[in-house]
Amino acid sequence: MKVRDVLKRYEAFCPPELSLEGDQVGLQIGSLDKDVKRVMVTLDIREQTVQEAIANQVDLLIVKHAPIFRPIKNLVYDQGMNGIYVDLIKADIAVYVSHTNIDVVEGGLNDWFCDLLGITHVEPLHETLPGQGIGRIGDIESMEFQDLALKVKETFHLDSVRLVEYPGYIDTPVTRVAICGGSGQSFAKDALEKGADVLITGDIYYHNAQDFLSQGLRAIDPGHYIEILFVHGVSALFERWSQEEGWELDILGSRVSTNPFYHL
Repeated sequence: MKVRDVLKRYEAFCPPELSLEGDQVGLQIGSLDKDVKRVMVTLDIREQTVQEAIANQVDLLIVKHAPIFRPIKNLVYDQGMNGIYVDLIKADIAVYVSHTNIDVVEGGLNDWFCDLLGITHVEPLHETLPGQGIGRIGDIESMEFQDLALKVKETFHLDSVRLVEYPGYIDTPVTRVAICGGSGQSFAKDALEKGADVLITGDIYYHNAQDFLSQGLRAIDPGHYIEILFVHGVSALFERWSQEEGWELDILGSRVSTNPFYHL
């Protein structure tokens, strides 16, 4: 089958039109007419991802974070990200990006987060289209803030989480939770307006954290890398579609870590 056939099925589930304005989505490297026998799903494309794809004779990479997100001024191999682009082209590996559309789509990444954490009666956190939006907010069985933080840490197999709360208040009960994969601190206003006790999202800035607390919103920052769930979730979708459609297609989930952060 061709790249276009694989992507047609994916886009029927997760249309590019759901993406936020100005987002990078779609085919970035390769041809829609390329033959595909092996697909690999990955969160990021870094040097180790490319070597993994080459070693596994991958034809198509489905990735969440676009490898090309700034204008390319040249393709000199040893400058910046260029070696990654050149190696992909030389290996004839096509690259398709699904970024905020998989965050927005019903049954996508943010819904998978909610399923894992037991968040129910879910609705979009920030509406981008009528009835659809990025992030989720819903109800959770009442628990102390610190227990929710520990649940997030355990669920996503983290070595730590950052808590946005002043000391002495971590035993406050939590019943309503907002969550947004990646960096969703800009949706704090939506979380407050919809009654969230806590916002779970990555990359929270220092002064934003102070502002959250002044407005009565606590937060848990598990880091950006919890989006690694993209690999398992999208791989499972392709496995299901492959069985339903009778595709002769191998589906792989990347096994290399592209997380740039660790804690001592």
